[in-house]
Amino acid sequence: MALEIMAPDVAIDMGTCFFRLAVKGKGIVLYEPTLAVVSIKSKRNVEAIGEDARLLLGRVSNDIQAEHPIVDGVIADFQLTEMMLRYFLRKAIGGLRISKPRIVISVPCGLTAVERRAIDETSRSAGARAVHVVDQPFAAALGTGLPVYEPMGSMLVDIGGGTTEVALISCGGLVVSRSIRIAGNKMDEAIVHYMKTEHKILISDRIAEDLKIDIGSAVPPRDARKVVVRGRDVVTGLPRHVEVEIGEIYTALGEPLEAVVEAVRWVLERTPPELASDVLRAGVYLTGGGAQLTGLDVLIATELGVPVQVAKTPDECVVWGAYYLAENMDIIPRIGQGDTMVE
Repeated sequence: MALEIMAPDVAIDMGTCFFRLAVKGKGIVLYEPTLAVVSIKSKRNVEAIGEDARLLLGRVSNDIQAEHPIVDGVIADFQLTEMMLRYFLRKAIGGLRISKPRIVISVPCGLTAVERRAIDETSRSAGARAVHVVDQPFAAALGTGLPVYEPMGSMLVDIGGGTTEVALISCGGLVVSRSIRIAGNKMDEAIVHYMKTEHKILISDRIAEDLKIDIGSAVPPRDARKVVVRGRDVVTGLPRHVEVEIGEIYTALGEPLEAVVEAVRWVLERTPPELASDVLRAGVYLTGGGAQLTGLDVLIATELGVPVQVAKTPDECVVWGAYYLAENMDIIPRIGQGDTMVE
């Protein structure tokens, strides 16, 4: 009889755009798009997952299409999510006879009990023997190095692809939190919409994301230079390019950024006085891929009058926090969400 190898504990940040997985004793071993390429006729026929799927985009026939099984932090396709989880777990811990691993997986703090149970059941179906679901902002704060178990207030804003999570954390739990489904993807959509209405040109979400990363800003840019943007003419349908001022991308991002600031304001207004002084002293920490937008820390600090700083490696804070819990299963919190708003 073949011996079964005990699987290491695993930490997962299953984001809307990216899937990050860390293995106990090894650290982050997998960082790939939360994406699958499937057959249009039968979604059970999966052509590729993760990075392999991204490489196939635009290079294959019209018989297949890209699918995002996670939308705004919520499972949109259970079967595809299970297949993706199983594939990534197998890729990360090997294809030998390995027992089912224990998993720590982060989720948006605004998920309902039903949505959390769905993630638990999907993870077990994918091969986990035990699943610990942890709120995303708590994991991010832990991965940032904030004193989440101390009797003091730590405030964190995690801006991912599908959701923005704002939370005040103290004594191992969420005191006040808010989750809005406005984040990186909505910023990309805002740029696409601006280009369509103002310049009559259609661009892809990928081009919009590149513009956001390369020249996007949350504060008025000092640079007046222009960039060339290529797309398809709204009227003729033919390829066309236009020159766009950097300030226009700032204008396009105005509405989603305003929603992010208001979410932070909502939590600050409900922060207990005894913890508000901690926030003023330690400041607000930004994590997630969206935290890297130029000037976002300055915008929030200016609008709300609190010190703000971007965490080191902000896009990895959640998975590192989950990894810490995977290494210390006995301290996994049973988090009460306190005063919570979900949009």
